[in-house]
Formats: sequence, structure tokens, C-alpha cells
Amino acid sequence: MSSTWPPEWLNDLTQKYPFRPNYIEIDGYRLSYIDEGDKSAPCVLLLHGNPTWSFYYRELIKALGNNYRVVVPDHMGCGLSDKPQDYSYTLKTHIANLSKLIDHLKIVSFSMGVHDWGGAIGFGYAVDNVEKIKSLTVFNTAAFIFDRIPLRIRLCRLPLVGAVIVRAFNGFANAATVWGMATAQRNKFNKSVIRGYLAPYDSWENRIAILRFVQDIPIISSDQSHNILSGVDKNLSKLIDKPMTIIWGMRDWCFDFSFLSEWRERFPNAETHKLEKAGHLVVEDENEVVITLVMEFLNRHG
Repeated sequence: MSSTWPPEWLNDLTQKYPFRPNYIEIDGYRLSYIDEGDKSAPCVLLLHGNPTWSFYYRELIKALGNNYRVVVPDHMGCGLSDKPQDYSYTLKTHIANLSKLIDHLKIVSFSMGVHDWGGAIGFGYAVDNVEKIKSLTVFNTAAFIFDRIPLRIRLCRLPLVGAVIVRAFNGFANAATVWGMATAQRNKFNKSVIRGYLAPYDSWENRIAILRFVQDIPIISSDQSHNILSGVDKNLSKLIDKPMTIIWGMRDWCFDFSFLSEWRERFPNAETHKLEKAGHLVVEDENEVVITLVMEFLNRHG
């Protein structure tokens, strides 16, 4: 584990990210999480993707913290969590870590919001713990096998080439601050926000999980996490009766409309909100709209 925790760079983000991080030790490494609001209030659990961290949900945390207990972990290797170099950064491990955190906090039931890799991780936990799930909020993500993957992501999966792009030049995280947002919103993306997204990933060592997430995308049956995600997909029907809202950035170049269609096919009764001006980082793109939609949904189902 690193000697300084939380890291010094967090001091520069206090205006944007005014939360006190907590951590749980798992297998000798620290997994960081935010735990805001009244601990006796209904719980909302938010799961980020790759290459973001809990910073992505900062405004939603502030808004929900007035009425809910809001728990937002940084997956191992991300954000304020430790970044071990010799570690099993697989879907199975991330699901297990989430389970350990929920047990540690003694959370009996919660509403869940997921984005990007958070979908596979969150639904991976949810299908085996249906009784704990009160409602589901889905932001541009997947929790099923889908063999369509953009060329720019395929390049990051290539041996050696991927490591150079992702770890040497921070190409994946940098790209998220450019391609992750729709053009109009990107113009409002100020330098302090960009710093916030990139701060945890400032070295070759600290970008290890970003690369491992990309490498772990299950596309073909021989991929390590294919069986895990396939099993999640087969069990999604267990959650069919849970209230669900889908809030989708329609200008997402990665999780495009075809992914939304897959969600609609599996959950035909879900509320769907198509945000035409938003890209992949939908919560960042249309923050005020998202907060309003999530608050209204949780007030009815949370």
C-alpha cells in the first residue's frame, strides 16, 4: 500500500470533491469509498466505470446526500483506491470486492445506479442478491455479452500497443475527457474538472487498472470474464420486477443506441430518458437534468 493516503493531490480538488474518503482493506489493499448523508436514511449505491472514479458522481452525491445515504466506491485500481501491480483486475474480483464492501457497511437494502463497467459489476452483484435491490438507475452501460466494440478500444487491447497507449501516454483516460462528452458540453469542460478526472492516473503504475479493464472486456468465449458476464446476462430476468430508469446519452460513441435497445428488450417496463445532447459521460454532460430525473425516480421508488 502507498504510504500517503489520501494522496496530496486530493487537496486541490476540495472545491469540486468535498468528501471525506473512507476505506476498507481487502486482501491487504485499500478500497476507497464515499459514504455521505444520514446513515439511517435509504441507501443509494453508485458505481463508476473505466476510466473514471467516484469524482464522476460528485454533483449527484451532493444532491442526494440531503435525503439519502450515498455510498460510492472507487473500484480497486481506480480513484483513491490502491493500485496494486500484481492483482486480478477481473469482473469476478470487482464483484467480490463490492460484496465485501456492502457486507462491511451492513447495508441491508439499497437503490443502485451504474455507469460503464459499473453495470457489469453492479448487476453481477444484484442478480445474486435480488432481495437487497430496491431500484435500478442505468446510465450508458452494459451487463450482457455484446461483441460490438469500437476500433479505438480494440487498439488498446493489443499486446504491447495497448500498454503504450493506455499506460505510457494515458491515452484512454485523456480520451475520456475529449470523446466522452458531446461537443457542446465539452466546451464547458473546465481545466479543474479535467484535472479531477485525470489526477488518480498520473503515472504508468497508477494506470494499471485502466488497461486491465480494457483487456477484461469479454467479447469471445475464451475471454476470462466471458462466462461471468454471460451468467449475469442469463439472470437479469430476476430483476425484471424492480423499478428501473434508464438515462441514456444518445451521442455516446461507445455505448450507442444498440446497447440501449438491448436494455429495453430485457427490461421493457423500464422508464427511458434519451438525452439527445449527452455523450458517454451522461452524468457530466447533463448534470442538472440527470439530478432531477434521479431525484424524482428515487422519491417514487427509493
